[in-house]
Amino acid sequence: MDGSQQGTPQQGIPTSAAPAGAQQRRSLTGAATAATVLISFMLVREVLVSVGNWHDYVVVHDYLAGRATAADLEAADSGALAMLGGFWPGALVGIAAGVPFLVWLWRARINAELMSGAAAHRRARGWVVGGWTAPVVNLWIPYQVVRDIWRASAPQRSVPVTLVNAWWALFVVATFVVKPIQWRMASTFDSEQDVLSNANVSTLLTVLYLAAAVLLFVIVRRITAWQTHGQARNAV
Repeated sequence: MDGSQQGTPQQGIPTSAAPAGAQQRRSLTGAATAATVLISFMLVREVLVSVGNWHDYVVVHDYLAGRATAADLEAADSGALAMLGGFWPGALVGIAAGVPFLVWLWRARINAELMSGAAAHRRARGWVVGGWTAPVVNLWIPYQVVRDIWRASAPQRSVPVTLVNAWWALFVVATFVVKPIQWRMASTFDSEQDVLSNANVSTLLTVLYLAAAVLLFVIVRRITAWQTHGQARNAV
């Protein structure tokens, strides 16, 4: 039996009587919705952090111009927007968004294997999760995993991968280039220009993440639709 047949009941055999070891297609809708909602919350945090950085710049500018007090500076540095930019709030939001996305990705990989066979994927299934956490290789393995799922799930095998390429390029630039720069900038301010530069780079980071997220939402939605519709066709 080839990979495209493993996810559907054999002709004349009810689903309940299918072999116990046969894998079934996984539903993606719930995980896709949860991932989209929680990633959106993460984006809201990014926007609020950028707003807080610009607020800090305005307060510093006004202080140097004599229009704000030292108490205003302290309030800006310890306010709610400033707290959102800390490591732990960012880590917690990221984990909350990452878990349902990985659940969706794992199920999508299983479905893609059932649709097109394991040979259509360059990486073993464990890399679906491990590729995001392993140092260095996390620069390209998650991209390969998503790209293979994309191509294996599409109705036409020659589907362009431009959307996946653009998403990953934006994500890598934001996460591995711009974000470390912004963190270093935010660690120390020696002048008004430092505060302004941090606000500018923070805004750039937010724009990159927003653009990457929009593309990711489209990817998740299309793969979910392809696999759901493919399942419906196979069941007929």
